Amino acid sequence: MDFAFGPEDEALRKEARSWLAARLPAAGSAPEGPVAPVTPVDLRAWERELGSGGWIGLGWDTAHGTYGNRSAGLAGQLVWAEEYARAGAPAARLGHTGEHLLAPTLLAHGDAAQRSRFLPPIARGEELWCQGYSEPGAGSDLAAVRTTAVRSGRTGTYRISGQKTWTSHAHEAHWCFLLARTTPGSRRHHGLSFLLVPLDQPGRVDIRPIRQLTGAADFCDVFLDGAEARAEHLVGAEGDGWRVAVDLLGRERGAATLTRQIGYAAELARVIRLAVDSGAAEDPVLRDRLVRQWAELWTMRRHTLRTLGTDGGPGAAGVTKLLWARWHRALGELAMQVQGPAAALGPGAWHTDRPYELDALQRLFLFSRADTIHSGTDEIQRTVIAERVLGLPKEPRP
Repeated sequence: MDFAFGPEDEALRKEARSWLAARLPAAGSAPEGPVAPVTPVDLRAWERELGSGGWIGLGWDTAHGTYGNRSAGLAGQLVWAEEYARAGAPAARLGHTGEHLLAPTLLAHGDAAQRSRFLPPIARGEELWCQGYSEPGAGSDLAAVRTTAVRSGRTGTYRISGQKTWTSHAHEAHWCFLLARTTPGSRRHHGLSFLLVPLDQPGRVDIRPIRQLTGAADFCDVFLDGAEARAEHLVGAEGDGWRVAVDLLGRERGAATLTRQIGYAAELARVIRLAVDSGAAEDPVLRDRLVRQWAELWTMRRHTLRTLGTDGGPGAAGVTKLLWARWHRALGELAMQVQGPAAALGPGAWHTDRPYELDALQRLFLFSRADTIHSGTDEIQRTVIAERVLGLPKEPRP
């Protein structure tokens, strides 16, 4: 599948480039990503800036209204993503979960009141969301969720108890969408419901950041002790949460993957430039790895474009996840090989006040070690493909 950018797409590109250049003076000079680390406060302000410019929600379905955002087709979304990466804008956006995961899900499964309540604040960059899926013992095996939600007929609310883990940016979010078991005694994917939960509930919601290998704490444990969710914030029917959740996961690994690949291309460009400048590219074995990494990236892009226009079936998302996770982990390893022995020392190695400071490629290496684990482990993805696509015998279930 090939994209031909039309005049309207090129006009959008010109507008996006001009808008980003006005707000990021180094636009175009740092294709590898942000010039300097961005604090959480800066990232919250950046979301509001994107919202005021109308750059949030370009891919939302406009059949139900625009909700304050401009609309663009897939080609237009790619234009924006390319210019965003080119400008060195913050790659780790706090609003990603609300814009790319929850909003399309509400457009597909929510009612008019839910869309009117939640989409405009997301489009303005004012309300941030996190995803409450994984639990201790229910990470890649999402159907093993044990968090419970009991509905009170008197108050019309759900009382939620349980623990969610590896919840990205929960400490920065205002709301969490989560899966909870609303049917007592139900098993696996039966009896689950998809709920929208406010996180500002002192004594009922406890959020604890998890320190990572990189030194950052972008993930959190979220403890729910009778946290309340209003009945009108149930998305879809009670007990039908599995269908909603699986549809959302398909969106996570669909068009958003193209945007991720643009960031990957910038990271690869940085590694190649370092290899050329340092002379490491003269090693034929290393040069072969660099070329192979480049070829695999563009193969992934072609695969993603091909599956976007069709119903890829139950295995498409799993194949996409397997491809990018292993590729990105290999890129982190390659970055360390290009740097050689210097990769073992961070820029803060000689400073006692900041001994664990890392450069961008060291963060890439350490963070990418988890790529084959988060968002569904490689083992789970292969099981889904084997059972649902190839029709192989199912693994025994407890």
